[in-house]
Amino acid sequence: MPGAAVSPVSPVSLPLFPALPAGLLCLPGLLFFPGLFLLARRALAAIAGCPHGRATVLAARLVSSVQAVMASTAGYIISSSCHHVIDDQHWLAAAYPPFAVPYFVYDVYAMYLCHLQRAQVKGHGDAPLAPRAAAAAFLRQELLMVLHHAAMVLVCFPVATLWRQGKGDFFLGCLLMAELSTPFVCLGKVLILLRRQHTALHKLNGLALLVTFLGCRVLLFPYLYWAYGRHRGLSLLRVPAALPPAYNAAAAALAAPQLYWFGLICRGAWRLFRPTGSPPRPP
Repeated sequence: MPGAAVSPVSPVSLPLFPALPAGLLCLPGLLFFPGLFLLARRALAAIAGCPHGRATVLAARLVSSVQAVMASTAGYIISSSCHHVIDDQHWLAAAYPPFAVPYFVYDVYAMYLCHLQRAQVKGHGDAPLAPRAAAAAFLRQELLMVLHHAAMVLVCFPVATLWRQGKGDFFLGCLLMAELSTPFVCLGKVLILLRRQHTALHKLNGLALLVTFLGCRVLLFPYLYWAYGRHRGLSLLRVPAALPPAYNAAAAALAAPQLYWFGLICRGAWRLFRPTGSPPRPP
């Protein structure tokens, strides 16, 4: 039950798949995320009559939103079930990261397909792009996101499944809830694709994105430090000195791209909500 204290023998702490290694838990995700993408793309093309390129983009956004809802829900269940921020455990903390890690591999390819679609819309028409040139342009445009996905697979996944050794499920749950802002990112891009960027829905979505990204991605890291300080009886300002330097470096590496993306979101929100007739912001 969320909010209940968790003891070492509490049913909530027992793994649902005690005998399965992380590698096997990846298999359902390896089938689920690409399968959902292919199914959604085919359905959009067959039922809604979307062109292939538009169906590809919409299907990719749908899968990203589904993963975000699943991750944030799992994160809430985990964090709300763990009162002791170090020792309490929840089986989802061991099961969800292996299930989700194939998503980050799939999503790089889905992002590449969306990049090809945008390139065609911007003037290439139906002419095929040279694979090497297309890949180079994609990496230039989406390098930070590709690096972020690579870090999730090569660094965060091993840390979450091996290095933690069952400790800190509360913090993992909080980090999973950072995905709460992703559906609003996806909806904003879909509205732009459908030329609905001047509607009230787009403005409401932009406001929701600003609030959720600030709360779940930017303020998340001070909150994690505060939660650990509360556990140790330390003030927030004393927590960094009480942690090993590697922990602070990892937190800084995770927070840096979030601050960069939040700056971009704030700039977009300024353009979106700027009063009509206001002079454009100087470059």
